[in-house]
Amino acid sequence: MTLQEFFAKQPRGTKARIARECEISKTWLSLILSGRKPAGACLAINLEAATKGAVTKAEIRPDIWGKE
Repeated sequence: MTLQEFFAKQPRGTKARIARECEISKTWLSLILSGRKPAGACLAINLEAATKGAVTKAEIRPDIWGKE
C-alpha cells in the first residue's frame, strides 16, 4: 500500500497525527505524498512504524530497500 492509499482510507486529522509522531511538519509530509521530495531513510522507517506497518519502508523508498 502506498502512503497516498493509506491516507485516502484514514479519517480527517491522520496526516497531522502522523506528522507529529514522525516529528516533521504537515508541509513536509505533503511534499513527500506529492512526490516532490523523497523521504529520508530514517523517516521511511518512522513512517512505517507510524502506519503500524500498513505502508512499508520498502514501499516508501524502494531505491534503498527494494519492494518486499
